[in-house]
Formats: sequence, structure tokens, C-alpha cells
Amino acid sequence: MAEKVCIGRCDTYEYPLLREAVVSLLRPLGGIEAFVGRGDRVLLKPNMLAPKPPEAAVTTHPVLVRVVAELVMAAGGEVLIGDSPGLGGFRRVAERSGIRRAAEECGARLVPFDDIVEVQGTGVFRRIAVARAYWEVDKIINLPKLKTHEMMTMTCAVKNLFGAVVGSEKPAWHLKAGTSREQFARLLLEIYLLKKPVLNIVDAVWAMEGNGPGNGDPLPVGAILAGVNPVAVDTVAARLAGIPGDLLPVEREAVRMGLPGSRWEEIELTGTGLETFGQRPFKLPAGLDVQFGLPRFLKKALRNHLTPWPAVSERCVLCGVCRDACPPGVITIKNSALSVDTGRCIRCWCCRELCPHDAMEQRRGLLLRVASALGRRRRSRQASSSSEPRGISR
Repeated sequence: MAEKVCIGRCDTYEYPLLREAVVSLLRPLGGIEAFVGRGDRVLLKPNMLAPKPPEAAVTTHPVLVRVVAELVMAAGGEVLIGDSPGLGGFRRVAERSGIRRAAEECGARLVPFDDIVEVQGTGVFRRIAVARAYWEVDKIINLPKLKTHEMMTMTCAVKNLFGAVVGSEKPAWHLKAGTSREQFARLLLEIYLLKKPVLNIVDAVWAMEGNGPGNGDPLPVGAILAGVNPVAVDTVAARLAGIPGDLLPVEREAVRMGLPGSRWEEIELTGTGLETFGQRPFKLPAGLDVQFGLPRFLKKALRNHLTPWPAVSERCVLCGVCRDACPPGVITIKNSALSVDTGRCIRCWCCRELCPHDAMEQRRGLLLRVASALGRRRRSRQASSSSEPRGISR
């Protein structure tokens, strides 16, 4: 059975127009009533990474959150809005992002993820601790923001569910995955499988390219996407963004696991055609490494040559956010200077993702610079020879 994904056009966050666009988007799926029943406790899970204003395109736009909340309420559901931000605390992020005001305007309840319940997994990860508020609601509607991501190349529906892990637990999971993007991708997919969202609605009216998810460049795309299966939604989002499949650890791992929606031929796309957006490929993170597809023994041997490493810039004000966020604890501040032990760094890029001053830069060796240039040329030739406007190589 094909996995249905709907895509719609919306170039503005103006409330009446966005509401109309979301209602039209959900119509082929049966409308919001197909997912919400009277009396259901429904958690809306937006991307609330950091305390940034809506125009920064770091967080899910508050107008989309309000629109979906009101639709759920109209269907008889009770709405909770929750997440576990990477930086700044839930209340502060809700305030700065405009989500607190959106909740007040529609009567939804904000729920910080601060209580943990340990859940038994069925895959590689046998025990996973998630937020109790996430686990105990009746239904989850996932509201991701389409952005590039320095560790996972893209963050959308599947990656957004990592917010179910309470902030204090996230460093431990980064440490368990280490430098393996495949292992971390597996974790993300197993979190999704623990408690599947009933619906995923992607905010790509304005997306983010470049050094996402926290310090990239806002990009007008004019799209909203919806689907039941987050893997299928991400497959379509990647094609919209023009990101090759060999650079997407989550999508590659989903294919290996045989998850529905991980292959283009399994998807039924309805609504606006992708070609109508005329979207050029997103600019990818500058330090994206080129380990993908290498044998494991070569990855280990060439790790320091084929991966960038974090380095402090002159914008650093020694606030300590990167030090406190570093999973392996390799960042120190001593004698009014910040230093990084690159030998023990796991390249999770939490330091860059969460730095409020965009002060952590990337350094790349000559081999990585040459390999990256060759990779860009290869992908450019593949794209120009393809008959499809934005195909994903699988």
C-alpha cells in the first residue's frame, strides 16, 4: 500500500491564508477529523530548538502551531504543546518563538518535557527514556521545520521526534552513538517506532539552508507537507530540498531497516507538484564530511582527515553554552580561553547548533576540502543528467 504524502503551496504565515492552506492540505487525508476524536488528548510537537524569533526559521512558526491547535480543538480534542529545547529552557523558547502567545490565543496548554518515563524498545536500543508528557498522551501530531542539519544533513519529521528525549538525557545518547551517523539515525527511527505520530505537518513556508539547524540561512520555499508516515514525509521533503539520498543517514538507515516510505516508488504524492516550486537545491552545511559509503575500517583510519572539527572564532564571548552542551565534555574554558580536544570530539556539532553567538566554526583539512569539491562535482553531473528535476539517489 502506497504511503500518501500531501504537498501544498503557501507563501505566507498570514493566519487566514495559512489556515485555508492547511485545511486544503489535509483534505486528501480525510481532514483533521480522520486523526482526532472527541476527548482525545493530543500533543503538538513543534521544533523548539532555541529561543529565536519566528523569522529566524529555527523553530516551527507559531501561526502554524495555532492553526493546527484550533483544528484539533474543533474536532473535539484537548491540545497540549510540548518539546525539550536544546538551549534556553522551554518557557523561554516558547516566549521568544511566539509559541506561548499562539497557545494563549487558542487555549492550548504548554507542557515542558521535564519528567521521564523509561520505555522498552524493540530494536537495537532496548531501553529509551522519553518525556512522560509525550508518552502518556492519546495522540501526537508532529510539526517539524524543514532545515539542514550539520550532523544529519537534514532535519524534518523523524529528527524532530528526538525532542521526545528530555534535554538532560540527550548528551548520553550522542555519546552512545559516538561518531556513527548510522547509529544515531537508527536511534531516531527507533524513537519514532516507539510511539508513532498520527500525523506529520511540515513547516516549509520558510525553511533553513546552510549551517542548520540553528545558525543557517532562512529560505523562502512556500510549501507545507503532510502525511501519516514521517519516513515518507522526509523522503518527499528531501526531494523538495534537492538533497541526495546518499547524504541522508536517516533515509539510508530507513531503507536498510525496510521501513515503509523510505523509497520513492512507495509514495503516493498528492497536491501541488514538486516541479511547480522551482526550488534550487538547498545549500548544505559547509563542513559536511564525505564518510558516507566508506568501509568502516577506512572511516576509523581516516576520521580526522575526512571530518571537520570545531574551532572557536573571535565572536566567542566565553558564555560556556558549548562547554555545558558538549556530550563528551571535551570543551574547556581556562585562562580566559576556550579550547576543544579534537581527538576526543565525536563531531555531534551540539556546540555549533546551540551557540547563541554563532561563534563555533569548522576547520577542514586539505583532504576533506578536495574530497568535498569532487563530491559536489559528481552530484552536479548526476543532477544534470537526471530526467527528474530533483531526484534522490538511493
